[in-house]
Amino acid sequence: AAAEEEGADEAELSLLECRVCFERYGPGGQRRPRNLPCGHVLCRGCLEALGGPESRRLECPFCRRAFGSAETSDCLPLLQLLELLGPAGASLSLPSALGRSRGAAGPAPTGLGLQLSLGGWGSLVNPTGVAACRRSGRLAVAHDGKKRIHVFGPSGSCLQRFGERGDAGNDIKYPLDVTVTWDGHVVVTDGGDRSVKAFDFEGRGVLAIQEGFSLPWGLDATPESEVLLTDSEAGALYRLMADFQKGKLKKCQMIQSRLISPRGVAVSQTSGAVVVIEHLKAQGPNNGSTRVKIFSAKMDLIGQMDSFGLNLMFPSKIYTTAVAFDKEDHVIVTDVCRQAVISLGKPEEFPVFNPLISHGLSYPIGLTYMANNSLAVLDSGDHSVKIYSST
Repeated sequence: AAAEEEGADEAELSLLECRVCFERYGPGGQRRPRNLPCGHVLCRGCLEALGGPESRRLECPFCRRAFGSAETSDCLPLLQLLELLGPAGASLSLPSALGRSRGAAGPAPTGLGLQLSLGGWGSLVNPTGVAACRRSGRLAVAHDGKKRIHVFGPSGSCLQRFGERGDAGNDIKYPLDVTVTWDGHVVVTDGGDRSVKAFDFEGRGVLAIQEGFSLPWGLDATPESEVLLTDSEAGALYRLMADFQKGKLKKCQMIQSRLISPRGVAVSQTSGAVVVIEHLKAQGPNNGSTRVKIFSAKMDLIGQMDSFGLNLMFPSKIYTTAVAFDKEDHVIVTDVCRQAVISLGKPEEFPVFNPLISHGLSYPIGLTYMANNSLAVLDSGDHSVKIYSST
């Protein structure tokens, strides 16, 4: 046991020290931790020494990857951890600091209980997206069946199936995500022909948009029936403004660029804040990770947290696949590694870590809140939609 404690102490020590000079990181000056593009972290002093006064190209001392000085950034997870430790950090242990941070966030919200399960193999085939109509309570699910969109009523009954698999203009080749606008239109991203397609709830195609997208992926709708859209290959976020009743696109505006493989996106129905999930690539199999970014309604970056920082607070590898806002403006994400749904708190307090659902899920890849504030979770592991409400 003593050996295990010593090993834990050494792990804490290495986490909080620069691996080049072995000095403890600090919130400012030469000891401020800086991220390298490869994912390694150095203190500012060692980074400056590495490049010298004239060098524009640097090389990571650990993996030898070349990079420019402008490509480095503050290591926010470590800075947040140092802030949690505070002036007493030299004597305060890492677990006690993290425990204090969770306590400071207030009590965990009321747990969620499973109320209803829809679909299942044969009804839904490898589902990829779920969305709710906030006015009618209907659920739209995108999947790989013959008819790509499956609409459920509030009671769980199947109301409609549409979106044929095929090559015609309104057919859907490979649906990636779905959203429902406030005026009652189902909008789908089609990875097969890199388009965005809109239907009414009867299944009639009203609009197909191909604006030179590279790989349109995630969708969410604003209260004004505008649609936010991520383009995973282009690294961009778009705002689509359309008259769906008349089948006319008014404007396709890029509102954020330089994102890394953005997929899931959610917009707050109250504040207009926007959350995007980036999928970060790494060398070697199964080494990818994710990053959650929060923007204000004016698209100013409020905060971000990658898997490394999440792991500091939540002791397990975390891989987020979907995001939504609840009615109180908390950011809710799915985690396929823990098979869980987690609340990260409101944008202004991000990140807080409160598990909402920690069992009963296989591979949660989609989230949406329904009109009655029930939470619908898309579980591609058993091809179902599971609806939870407060217990």
